This record gives sequence, structure tokens and C-alpha cells, in this order.
Amino acid sequence: MMKHNYFLSLSGLVLFLLAGTLPAQDIVSVTHLGHQSEAELKARFGTPLIEYGIDMYKVLYTTVDVHGLPDTASGLLVVPDDPGKVYPVLCYQHGTAVSKDEVPSNVTGDILPLLWGGLGYVTSAADYLGLGASRGFHPYVHAASEAWAALDMLRAVKAWIAQQDDVHINDQLFLTGYSQGGHASMALHRAIELEHADEFTVTAAAHLSGPYSISGVMRDRILSEAEYLFSGYIPNTVMGYNEVYQLYDSLEQVFKPEYVPWIELYYDGQINLIQLSAALNAQLIASEGATIPRHMLQDTLVAAIQTNPDHPFNLALADNDTHTWPAQAPTRLYYCTADDQVPYLNSIVADSVMNALGAEDLFAYDVSPTSDHGECVSPAIYNAALFFQIYQQIGTVTATTAVEPPALKVWPNPVTDRVFVQGLPESTDLQLFDASGRLCRSWPNRQGGVELPVYDLPKGIYLLHATSAHYRWHKRIVVD
Repeated sequence: MMKHNYFLSLSGLVLFLLAGTLPAQDIVSVTHLGHQSEAELKARFGTPLIEYGIDMYKVLYTTVDVHGLPDTASGLLVVPDDPGKVYPVLCYQHGTAVSKDEVPSNVTGDILPLLWGGLGYVTSAADYLGLGASRGFHPYVHAASEAWAALDMLRAVKAWIAQQDDVHINDQLFLTGYSQGGHASMALHRAIELEHADEFTVTAAAHLSGPYSISGVMRDRILSEAEYLFSGYIPNTVMGYNEVYQLYDSLEQVFKPEYVPWIELYYDGQINLIQLSAALNAQLIASEGATIPRHMLQDTLVAAIQTNPDHPFNLALADNDTHTWPAQAPTRLYYCTADDQVPYLNSIVADSVMNALGAEDLFAYDVSPTSDHGECVSPAIYNAALFFQIYQQIGTVTATTAVEPPALKVWPNPVTDRVFVQGLPESTDLQLFDASGRLCRSWPNRQGGVELPVYDLPKGIYLLHATSAHYRWHKRIVVD
């Protein structure tokens, strides 16, 4: 008898809130994995937009699993290699992992976090739960855990950066991801704006070729009579959701017997997702004459899903739609019409629904109409990079080993209106940074005595830096 979870529609929210109440987001370890130069990255990705080399770090951090139990998860942190710069943060959500170990933290599978680092973003790329260092089976396209794993890594990474002398970030936060990562980045975006707006502010987001409409576009595609060569995605989703929603007692309740042995091998980690799809496709052709994934499923289950909107499977799918909310940050959905894995209608539906709900600045764009899912990666990423450049801010860190001019005076401190500086040497450049390293004001080529207005700045601690031909110094200013 298939289990029915009567609280299914609330389960993602309950688990997400539970995750926020347990000890989480602590760094376990940060391990340097190596360095890649700007030239190496340009050769690897073939784009002149790259301006930095990168350092790569494997991060282990604490979070919770889908049962609310403490777990240690992993991810990749990519840092541009110029320690004199202040960078924005970017959360990258990776595409479908072929196996447990082909993840960003091992610098295998989806390596696009390296590109974003080279473009000038301190990039946090969490491995999803059940992948990398975390235990259990991966809850594939489970929106809530995709979001909280990324959030907990972001919190842990920011705490670690605060203890470093050579990594500097500002308060900008960009979100993006491709394929499953598009679904995950939209889930993260939603979680931040609806649940964590007091902690994070999204500067801009670009969700790329993601299956946002799980219960609509994706469900209809899989239950259709059309061929689909990526049959492994179906049991991957079913088994992943079973980890969260307890949808069945045995695989035979969901799949016809001839397909179950291959699915079990995948669940046990003995074959990868590509091998699973190949085996299932071969069996479908042998049994049905075509690769139509719905024929792997028990006929009674398909009929029940199609006729009962409240069927547990339908509720689980709907619980993981990520497009039924109004994004507030500038947002772009990039897709390709000829996508053979994630139907482009996901982006069209998301654009329509989110704008109808009141999204502030959201548009969907077909970036290459004839490209399939693999070919769509490059134009989607390129357009996202150009979109983010509109907002990206990279500042400069002034050295803290300084020699003051002998006649220098700075007052008052704390200050509410303006700072007076006396005794500046000829041609002194002044810059005011906030506590996160973001450049707030600059006054070039000053000399002697000056007045610096700060009345419109938020209260807090600031650093006033000055450089001239023979002097370099900084002062801590408190705006009260």
C-alpha cells in the first residue's frame, strides 16, 4: 500500500523552518584545492570577459538533512586572486550530478563556478544534499533543501571570510544556476526574498534553463506519449522525493518489474545516471518499441496521477514548483527553444506567472532558438554575465600599514554630520569604505583642510583611507 502523507503540501516549508532552528552553517574545514591563472581560465572557457585568476577551496560545513538531522555538507568556494580588490558574492547552483562525487567541491561535473570566479565574484557553490560529503540519497529537484544547503554554505563562507586578511567582499549578492541549478537558484531566490530578507538582499538573479514548473510542464512532458532520451531523470526524481515525502514502500509500486533492477543499482551507487538512462532506454525499446518514459511506470499509478489532483505524487510535484511568487530583485530567465531535456515552456510559464503575481523586473529571453540543452549553456551563461555586469561593483582595498603625515588631524569621532580633516599633503586621494569593504565615497586630489559630509550614511563603522605620493594611512570613523 502506498503511503499518503497528509501534510505533504506543507512539508517543504516545515523542513525549511526546522532547518533554521537547528545548529547549522558552521565551518568544519576549508581546504585549498589549487590555483588557476587568468590565462588558464580564458583558455578553458574561451571568453575574454575573464579578468582574474582564482583560488579554489573545498568547504565542509554543517547543515541539516531532509529529516531535520544534523549533517556535514560540502561545496566549492572560488576566490578571485587579487587580494587588493573587494568583490561581490555569487551563489552558483550546479546542474544535475551524474554521480555522488561529480560535484563542484571535487571540481568535477559542473565547473562553471570557476568561470564566475574569473569574472570577479567570490563564488559559493554548494553540493546538494546527498552529494559530495553529505550522507544519504540526493533529494533531486527538491526545492527547499536546494535552498537551505546553499544558504547554510553562504553563511559559513561569509563567517570564514570575515576572519581572513586577504579576501574581501561587499554586500552584493548574485544568484544563478543552470538546468537543475536553474531550479535550485530560483528556489534559493524565493527563500531569501520570502523568508530571509532581513539577512540577505539579492542584487540580481539569472535562472538558466531550469525545470521551474515541476507539477505542470515537467509532469505533462513525462506523462506524454512523446519520446524522451533522459529516462533516468524520472526514477531519480521519484526516489529523491521518496526520501522527503515517503511516497511508496517498494519500487515495484511505482515502476514495472523489468526496470526495477537498474533503478536499484543506481540507488545503491553501482551505476551512474548516464548508465541508468542508457539501460532504461534499452529496456524501453525492447519492451515498448520506443523511449517513452511513462511506460516504465505502473499503468494504475499513471491513471491515478492523471485523474486525482490530490494524489501524493501530484502534491509532491506541486510542492517543488519554484515559480509561483513575485521576484523583487532584477531577474532574467534565459532558455533555448530547442532544449531537449528541460522544455523551454518552463521559462515561458514562469515568466507569465511571476509577472502576473507582481514581479518587479523579470523577463525571459530565448538566447539561442536552435540550441539543445547542452548547447544552451554557453549563450545562457554569457547573457547572465553581461546582465550581472550592469550591477557588479568591485572596489579596491587600501593597505592598512600606513604612515600618517605629522600635522594630520581628523575630528569629530564619532560623527553625525561631517568629518573635518586637517594637514593633508598635496594631491591626497580620500576614500571611505564601510565595514564590509564597500566603497561609499571618494574625494580625489585634496590638500590641506577639507570637510567630508557623512550625514546621509547609515550608522556604523567606516574606514577613511588616504594616499598621496609619500603617505598612506587610514582612520576608523564611527557614524552615529
